[in-house]
Amino acid sequence: MGNSYAGQLKTTRFEEVLHNSIEASLRSNNLVPRPIFSQLYLEAEQQLSSAEASSRADNEEEEEEEEEEGSESSSPPISYQMKPPPEGCCTTDGFCQAGKDLRLVSISNEHIEVPSGFLLVGAKSPNLPDHLLVCAVDKRFLPDDNGHNALLGFSGNCVGCGKKGFCYFTEFSNHINLKLTTQPKKQKHLKYYLVRNAQGALTKGSVICWKGAEFRSRQTSSSTCSSTLFQLPESLGPSGSLSNEPLPATNSNALSGTQQAVAVTDHIPSTTAFSSAVYNGKESPKQQLVKNNLSGLTRPSVLGTLTNSGPPKKRHKGWSPESPSSTETWNLQLNPQVPNRIKNDGGSLSSLPHSALMGPASSPMVGSGEPVSVPDNLLKICKAKPVIFKGHGNFPYLCGNLNDVVVSPLLYTCYRNSQSLSRAYEQYGASTIQPISEEMQLLLTVYYLVQLASDQVPLIEDLEQIFMRSWRESHLSEIRQYQQAIPQTFSQVPSQIAPVTSAQLPWLAGLAASSCNDSVHIIECSYSLAEGLSEMFKLLIEGKLIKTNYVVIICASRNRAIDSCIVITGKYQARVLSESMLSPSDYQKEVNYQLVTGKVETLGSFFSTLCPEGDIDFLLEKFYQENQKHISSSLSASVKKPTTLNGTGTAICSSYDIERHQIRPFQLAVAQKLLSHICSIADSSTQNLDLGSFEKIDFLICVPPSEVTYQQTLFHLWHSGILLELGLEKEHLTKRRVEQYVMKLDVEAQIKFKVFLQNSVQNPHTLFVLIHDHAHWDLMSAMHSLYPQTELSTGLVDRLLNCREVKEAPNIVTLHVTSFPYALQTQHTHISPYNEIHWPSSYSNGVDLYHENKKYFGLSEFIESTLSGHSIPLLRYDSSFEAMVIALGKRFPRLHSAVIRTFVLIQHYSAAMMAVCGLSQMKNYTSVETLEITQNLINSSRQCPSGHGLMVVLRIPCTPLAAVAYERLYNVRERLALEDNFEIILGNPNSGITIGKHFVEQLKIWQKIEDVDWRPQTYLELEGLPCILIFSGMDPQGESLPRSLRYCDLRLINSSSLVRTTLEQELGLAAYFVSSEIHTEKAVVNDVVESDPEKLSSTDNEDEEIATEGSTSEKRSPMKRERSRSHDSASSSLSSKASITAFCSESSPPLITTGDTTKSSQQVLSSSAEESTNNSERPKQKVDKGAQTMISKHLPPVSEQLDTKQNIKNAQITITSSSSSPFSSSSSCTASTHNSFILQTSQCSMTKASKQPPIVFLPKLVYDIITSTDSSGLPKSSSLLPYHSVMWASSFRPLMSKTMTCTEQSLYYRQWTVPKPIHMDYNNRNEGRMDTFHPRRLLLSGPPQIGKTGAYLQFLSILSRMLIRLTEVDVYDEEEININIKEESDQYYHQPGDVWPDLETFKKIPFDYTIHDPKYEDASLICTKLQTINSEDRSMSRRQEDMYTQRQTTRMRLSKYAAYNTYHHCEQCHQYMGFNPRYQLYESTLHAFAFSYSMLGEEIQLHFIIPKSKEHHFVFSQPGRQLESMRLPLVTDKSEDYIKSPTFTPTTGRHEHGLFNLYHAMDGASHLHVLVVKEYEMAIYKKYWPNHIMLVLPSIFNSAGVGAAHFLIKELSYHNLELERNRQEELGIKPQDIWPFIVISDDSCVMWNAVEVDCSGDRKSDYTWTERNVSLKQILQHIEATPNVTHYALIGMRKWASKTNSAEIKEPFSCCHVHDFIMLNVDLTQNVQYNQNRFTCDDVDFNLRVHSAGLLICRFNHFSVMKKQIAVGGQRSFHVKSKVSDTPVSISPAQYICAPDSKHTFLAAPAQLLLEKYLQYHSHRFFPLSLKNYNHPVLSVDCYLNLGPQIAVCYVSSRPHSLNISSSGLTFSGLLLYLCDSFVVASFLKKFHFLKGATLCVICQDRNSLRQTVVRLELEDEWQFRLRDEFQTANAKEDRPLFFLTGRHI
Repeated sequence: MGNSYAGQLKTTRFEEVLHNSIEASLRSNNLVPRPIFSQLYLEAEQQLSSAEASSRADNEEEEEEEEEEGSESSSPPISYQMKPPPEGCCTTDGFCQAGKDLRLVSISNEHIEVPSGFLLVGAKSPNLPDHLLVCAVDKRFLPDDNGHNALLGFSGNCVGCGKKGFCYFTEFSNHINLKLTTQPKKQKHLKYYLVRNAQGALTKGSVICWKGAEFRSRQTSSSTCSSTLFQLPESLGPSGSLSNEPLPATNSNALSGTQQAVAVTDHIPSTTAFSSAVYNGKESPKQQLVKNNLSGLTRPSVLGTLTNSGPPKKRHKGWSPESPSSTETWNLQLNPQVPNRIKNDGGSLSSLPHSALMGPASSPMVGSGEPVSVPDNLLKICKAKPVIFKGHGNFPYLCGNLNDVVVSPLLYTCYRNSQSLSRAYEQYGASTIQPISEEMQLLLTVYYLVQLASDQVPLIEDLEQIFMRSWRESHLSEIRQYQQAIPQTFSQVPSQIAPVTSAQLPWLAGLAASSCNDSVHIIECSYSLAEGLSEMFKLLIEGKLIKTNYVVIICASRNRAIDSCIVITGKYQARVLSESMLSPSDYQKEVNYQLVTGKVETLGSFFSTLCPEGDIDFLLEKFYQENQKHISSSLSASVKKPTTLNGTGTAICSSYDIERHQIRPFQLAVAQKLLSHICSIADSSTQNLDLGSFEKIDFLICVPPSEVTYQQTLFHLWHSGILLELGLEKEHLTKRRVEQYVMKLDVEAQIKFKVFLQNSVQNPHTLFVLIHDHAHWDLMSAMHSLYPQTELSTGLVDRLLNCREVKEAPNIVTLHVTSFPYALQTQHTHISPYNEIHWPSSYSNGVDLYHENKKYFGLSEFIESTLSGHSIPLLRYDSSFEAMVIALGKRFPRLHSAVIRTFVLIQHYSAAMMAVCGLSQMKNYTSVETLEITQNLINSSRQCPSGHGLMVVLRIPCTPLAAVAYERLYNVRERLALEDNFEIILGNPNSGITIGKHFVEQLKIWQKIEDVDWRPQTYLELEGLPCILIFSGMDPQGESLPRSLRYCDLRLINSSSLVRTTLEQELGLAAYFVSSEIHTEKAVVNDVVESDPEKLSSTDNEDEEIATEGSTSEKRSPMKRERSRSHDSASSSLSSKASITAFCSESSPPLITTGDTTKSSQQVLSSSAEESTNNSERPKQKVDKGAQTMISKHLPPVSEQLDTKQNIKNAQITITSSSSSPFSSSSSCTASTHNSFILQTSQCSMTKASKQPPIVFLPKLVYDIITSTDSSGLPKSSSLLPYHSVMWASSFRPLMSKTMTCTEQSLYYRQWTVPKPIHMDYNNRNEGRMDTFHPRRLLLSGPPQIGKTGAYLQFLSILSRMLIRLTEVDVYDEEEININIKEESDQYYHQPGDVWPDLETFKKIPFDYTIHDPKYEDASLICTKLQTINSEDRSMSRRQEDMYTQRQTTRMRLSKYAAYNTYHHCEQCHQYMGFNPRYQLYESTLHAFAFSYSMLGEEIQLHFIIPKSKEHHFVFSQPGRQLESMRLPLVTDKSEDYIKSPTFTPTTGRHEHGLFNLYHAMDGASHLHVLVVKEYEMAIYKKYWPNHIMLVLPSIFNSAGVGAAHFLIKELSYHNLELERNRQEELGIKPQDIWPFIVISDDSCVMWNAVEVDCSGDRKSDYTWTERNVSLKQILQHIEATPNVTHYALIGMRKWASKTNSAEIKEPFSCCHVHDFIMLNVDLTQNVQYNQNRFTCDDVDFNLRVHSAGLLICRFNHFSVMKKQIAVGGQRSFHVKSKVSDTPVSISPAQYICAPDSKHTFLAAPAQLLLEKYLQYHSHRFFPLSLKNYNHPVLSVDCYLNLGPQIAVCYVSSRPHSLNISSSGLTFSGLLLYLCDSFVVASFLKKFHFLKGATLCVICQDRNSLRQTVVRLELEDEWQFRLRDEFQTANAKEDRPLFFLTGRHI
């Protein structure tokens, strides 16, 4: 960790003391446990710290000067009277008395003559704080570099007027107008040397080093201090004496100070990291100790019981914290614009270019006062550019050699952010909770730096977490006390607690740094940082900081805030940090510059000196010449194999299979989640998406400008078939057509996008889905681009996808798709958190949710493989490579590390290729890892009979470097004659794939492609091709890699750019699907099943390396697994197979002959490493000299000491001896027989590669970050800044947790990150409005390569299907019933083309009593006269109650004239529906409306709910606004714009699904529509239909049926007609002129059709007809215009059916029953009422009454109504259940009636409903003779009740003058008297004839009226009654049951 104390005896005591101190603080009962800092300063008043004592000597000299500095002392200054200037001389500040300008800025470019021995220096005038005055001073009177040897006195000249010989500084100060008020002293006013810069201008140089006492290197004092400290405790005896309690105050100063200082020195560095596992991937040895002692030890803001918080005392005249600060310029406040400047750069490793960080003009770091000169040749001497992190306070100017330093504002920003308290903590009040102090921040920073290892780099995120935890821990106790303690007690605590003071700070920092072996060096300075920086540069030049990685410079003055900065001087750390500050474009420029200018040539020449045999190129050439013939012949044999075909013409290897488009369960689940989000947007009340208005789908997929990604998306789109499915393209699809739907975000994108926008405007009924794939790419703001303007593609996403047209188009939905959504989840995001869809987890509570045949390997699985318990980690780093890079970095400091890393890796690959080809001496010049990769690549194609091989991805982000690598590796391959063995492909994002002709032919054979011109265009098409893919481009852009990928070499990724998205997307390249069959059982490494001898050839370590990953037992194992330490192949030769058998090919196993299968692979390997070797990679090669030479060529570099001959000998022995071993599950031996190398039908390498994830090599820095976890187990990479163009909103943010779901992570980033100005979301802030989300934007996130493309294409498919489904509706499609009963007559009363009925003609049409509506298929037939009906016709099986739900329906596309339910939203009907925000005037008023009705015997009071917008339809009384009537038009009114008839729709249970939106049906015409609802449903209907008029029925009708609603509608309408006649009569209008019609419509009428008849044929009887959908407006206006319309009582229309009867068309008008949608003449039907008690068939009953009253019923056969099938509400809302128990028990209709006074279970249902249901299903019990006896119907008087389909009824009216059928020839089988009134008399009944044994049923309201009816109608004369024939409905008495009496005809 960088502070290891191994081997130091003294530190054992040190740790003991620390431990004791911790224990004591834990056991303390104090209210506030005293932290270590406070113990250091116990009784501060009486004691002097050792630091003070040691600095006494220094202070003696300073005292005199301090006393004179009035600005720094609280005592009054000594007055000084200047001599008055001579008369007439100049007294202007900055000029001498001769009037010459002395200011440096004015004369810096003038030539100044300086006598020899003199130097130019800068003097400071108190009146010109920002200027230096130039003086020439004799250098003998100036100090040397150590601050000594200056002669007393002064000698100087004025450079302005040239006056010489000033011998006194007082005289000189007068001359140059210093105007001092204190005694002039040269030490005080001569501040800087002046030097000439490269341009010859005079600039401020280094500080003049007076006395040497004003700044000191703390290293000396702290080392002496620590040496004494370490000795004292030795004499204290056993540690027990110190253990439990702090020492009492009476202890000697030295002792107590020592003890506590020791405690701090050891304890703090290890505990400030708190959970040390977080930091830089290293674990602290004292992690457990830390966890146990957080609360007591991390309270940095308190210091025991100090009463004076000042610094340790000096002997000056008094000090007060309120003293005025110095007037000197370096105490300036921070530049006010700094916060804004800094904030934009966030808390990430900044990407500011150097130019922006240096120089006085450009940097926010600019300080004031003394400049610091950067020494020349700094880089040359130090081998690294120091990185200066500005800390607290002011920062001095830098001048001189600025190119050799880097200045960063990062730490400054971090400190500032940590100073600002988050709002979350303000609740505790500012007085109690204070931010962490500056001193504490600096101290914690020092502790953090101390514990960093030499190969680690400091991370800002680590520091922020330390500050956060420290602050939180230090305030936890205060918060608790604030909540628990007595207020008086607590109020005194803060006054007793004092913070670390600035004077104590340097001492404590030095103490902390004393233990780190000089890796952290503290410099303390008195006046300004300039002194410390100068000192630091001096030490650097002198080579005194060779071991030092970090220099902390502290300027801690007594009476002002501290100044600090931290300089990174460690070569490795400085390099990483300085490179991390380059923006991506600067990084590319830097590398390009180094390549172009030839700076890298020094690197090449250095490499050539490494090889003792000479230059590598020389060796290659030599090899080429010597072995050309031999290699070409041997290789050609193996290379020709792939083209070998069997008899059928297919390749021999059968394992080749490129997966085509198929939808996996996961993808389907995600597609459905996307669809449900779209639906929820549409369903919300915001009306942002009206799905109902769209007829089809169109889409555009935007992809990054990578040619491969573009082609890959086209490939997916083509094979998905989605274009044909959506109907966008026809069968013959061309590639050019497919390209219309995919857009590359490059310069040409704007043209394609413009077409897309135009299409969206032209097709408002098409829903356009804009899919932004790889959406985290290019989130640059179009307004604020950091990149050069030449890059037109920058900010393109913002320009196109965020343009106003996209945002405002109501038919464009944007879907962002990405694996790394973090940058789209900021405080200013456009995407609502509710519109995020995250890829689902495959496991939930251990249950596999989606059964997939493949297992996904992503980042978490790769990390898990590095834990112990896994055979071989999938993530690795290469330590030998890293070591070489670091060494070369020191040798070539000016070269960018990317250049060095690339050249080293190319060298390694070149050497490895040479080694594999036989130049075994080259093995020493490569690493084990690279050798393994190269070997497996070259050998892979030789193992497969078809030549399939592996892919190796070599990631080189920088394109110029990738080109260099390609060229070099290509040349090496050519020299080694491997050009036919594997391909090298340069993958450039801007260009396609280029591969050799030989390999194209191979791919065509494998993929069975016959197209001559075919070339692979995606990496997926390279499946099985042995190749190195050099993958370039700064970021991957969504390219997918094939399953033959085996190695992913990421050693060259930019490891200094530590951003979560960057790291994860690089690792995402390796994300992979493996066949999950492998993981079903936990396999043991090298475990061979007996029955599978072929598997022997593949039981290689790596085949099994993921065996434990997928096993559920492993996942659920509760054992804590530690991370395996064998990931570095050099440190443990076991982690890499190549390290054991470097020449072993992919499919040849190590020969392990151990019976213990329970050993891990690592144990097995280690136990047999010496004797294990391998069979050859070439089949059927004899063990002869050839084999031996081959083996010796490929010998493993296992342990270098192994003898080569011994290895060969072992190989032979093992091979021969193993031939006899049996195949058993416990031995893994070769299957070779007859002493020969025989491969058992070797398995293709590519096939094996597809069954295991690739192996990933990472830079060490990245590896540490990826594999280290925080305390919650979360990988450290997750807590990094998520994206380079966002920044943390505050350092005061909670840590992320491993248990966070994707949704919680999203909410975390939405709260804690803000976009920088360069981010496209930066301006997405609507002041004063919370909602900045775009309503039609969705975000789909899922791991890389998991199948998001397939998921969103599937989403388009199901969205299209849903839209079609939304625009369709199920309508009843049933043919009319009882057609055969209808009288067939040749007489037609009207012509087919007649549009209106003729009144006189119509009167002649006889009424058709028969019911033809199919919904009454199970209703009783109505007989008119003697009819011969076959009994079979009606002998259908009796229907169940729910039979109507199974009625025949058909799907119909909704037309533009449809009626809609509440789910329909469109622009046109917003106002109609009342949801539009602009129309919030829809407050409704409730109006009572009463009228009396004699039949009910009481006044009826109804309530109208009338929205304000509908009040014009009503008349109100002027005073009081009482509702008087509903306005009615005149019969003579004619208007195209409105409908005259008010429409009433009775409804129940259908507030959502009822079709009440008639806006489109009425074609926008004005109409009056009233919903008739029950009282208990009023609120819910009002909510869903705020702009509809409601008629609320009285509460007594809450349980009534539809009859009650119809009854009240009709009675109300007639009463209203009377009121309107009276009202308008006063206006002179005749009563008969008032419009008398109303419309009564069902709530399920969805569309209306009209038949158009064409009678243009030759003969009158010839006609053709067509049916089309029309608006309800057209139909109603047509009917309302009927001549003599007021003579019709009821007008209706047909029920639509797909098979329309031509006879109905022939006769355009019928006189028959009308249903569902009727126009009712309330005037004519005044005396005909609906039966208010009825639940069913009330319309049939009413029709019969109307007809019997002699009124006309007309059905327009050319019009039809479609009824939608609605599964809820209506009749279904009535449930018959028991009144006693709540449990829903099904009750059959037979139980609906019972004997009076019986103990039958009563039912909670209206009596009328029970009666109707009983009669429908069981009427045969009352009328046994009537069953199927259609010629002898039941006589039903004054009513129609449904007695079931097997009984016929005959309706007669008892009213005088009523029209009845002639019953003369009819004999009835029964008589039904239902609630008969006074019109029914005995004489009326005696007209009818009954069969003998016919039955009678009398139904009355009570038993009394039952008896009265029997008597009044003299029924006992003809009918016989028995006592037991009396029944009642199964109701309780309070529910008023109905009573029955049955009897038999005598």
